[in-house]
Amino acid sequence: MKILITNVRVFDGTGSAPFLGAVAIEGNRISAVAPANAAADLPVNAKVMDGAGAMLMPGLIEAHAHLTWPSSIERIVPDMVLPPEELALTAARNARILLDHGYTSVYSGGALSRQLEIFLKAQMDCGGLPGPRLIPSSIERGPPSDGGLIAQSGTASEARGPQAVREFVRECAAMGAKSVKFLISGESALKPGASQEVLYTQEELQAAGEQARESNVWLTGHAHAAEAVKLGLRSGFRVLYHCTYADEEAIDLLCQRKSEVFVAPTIGIVQATLDADPPAHFDMTHMKADAAAVLERQMSLVPQLKRLGIRVLPGGDYGFPFNPHGRNARDLELFVEHFAYTPSEVLVAATRLGGELMGMGDELGLIREGYLADLLLVKGDPTEDVRILQDPNNLLAVMKDGRFHKEPVLNHGSALTARAVS
Repeated sequence: MKILITNVRVFDGTGSAPFLGAVAIEGNRISAVAPANAAADLPVNAKVMDGAGAMLMPGLIEAHAHLTWPSSIERIVPDMVLPPEELALTAARNARILLDHGYTSVYSGGALSRQLEIFLKAQMDCGGLPGPRLIPSSIERGPPSDGGLIAQSGTASEARGPQAVREFVRECAAMGAKSVKFLISGESALKPGASQEVLYTQEELQAAGEQARESNVWLTGHAHAAEAVKLGLRSGFRVLYHCTYADEEAIDLLCQRKSEVFVAPTIGIVQATLDADPPAHFDMTHMKADAAAVLERQMSLVPQLKRLGIRVLPGGDYGFPFNPHGRNARDLELFVEHFAYTPSEVLVAATRLGGELMGMGDELGLIREGYLADLLLVKGDPTEDVRILQDPNNLLAVMKDGRFHKEPVLNHGSALTARAVS
C-alpha cells in the first residue's frame, strides 16, 4: 500500500527546523520526502492524506523500558510480584500503552521474567499483539546482596565468579535476549548508601564482555558509582543507566567510547519519587532524600555529557505505582527543565539517537527516504513545547512499520481526531 501524507510540518529528527512538506510511504518504508514546493512530484497513485498543517515526526524511542513492571496509567499495581499468567497479560497491556503514547520502539532495561519479553517481542513482530519494536532482555543479574533492585528477586545464575557470569550471558543469548542487564552497583533508593557499592569484580565483568561479544548480545548496566561506570566501560558495556556519581576519570572514559556507548540518566523515576505522595504506611523519606541528591548531581553531570558529545537518551524507569507506564513522555519535559536541553535537542535524543540505540541508526529514528515508517502526526508543535506529547489526544496518528496503530480521521481533507485500528 502507498500512502502520501501532504500538508504537514516535518520534523525529520535531525534537529533541523521543521518544514512544510509531504512524505510518501510504500510498504513499511518512507519512499520520498519533499518540501511543499516539490510535493507535486511525489507519487499520485497512493492514498492521499491531508495533514492539515499538523506536525509529522519520527516515532519516540524509550531507552529504559521495563514492560514487565506492572503499573500503568490504566492500572496501578501495588506489588511487583504477579502470577506468571497475569504478568504476561500485564506486559502485553503495557506494550500497547507505550504504542498508544507514541513510543514505536523500546529498549529493555530488564524484566521480571526470564523469557517473557522474548515471547512478547515475537507476538508483536508478527502482528499478534499491538506494541513497539523491542530490544528484549531477561531478568537483571545482581549477585546476592541486600543493595540490589526489586527486580533481582528470583534472579537466575547468581553464583559468583567469571565462569558463572559467562554462563548467565550465554543463557540469556540462547533464550533470545538481545540486551543483558547487570546491576553493577546497588541502589540507594532501596538501601541507603547502596549506590556507592560495586557488586562485581573487574574479572567478572570482563568475562561478561567477552561472552557478550561471542554471543552477539549487548550489555546494559545499572551504574551509579563512579567505579561502577568505569568497570562497565572497561568491560564493553554498551548502555549505562544513571552514571550519577561519574567522576573525572569516568567522564574521560565515556568520551573515549562515545561512539560506542549510550547513557540514560532515568530522570523520570527521580522526579516521580520527589513528587510522590505515598500512603501513610509507606515511608519514602530515604527514597526522597536520595532522589534529591541524584537530581542535584545529574543537573550538573548531564549537561556536561551533552557538551562532550556523549549520547544521552531519555528513559525513566517507568512501571512503579508512582511512575506508571504511559507517562514516559514526561522525560522529554524533564530534560528541558533540568538538563538545559532545547525541545528540538531532546526530540533528537528520543528519535535519531534512539534509532542508534536500537542498532538501527541507518533506518530508524529519522524521516528520510528509505527509513522505516515509524511516524507520529502531532497536533501542535513539540519543537516549541515538548509537553504536548504527554497527552495522547495530541497524537492524531501513530504509525509503526508503515501501518497505522492510530489512524487519523479525515473530514474534508483535514485531520481532526484519530481512532485505533490495531
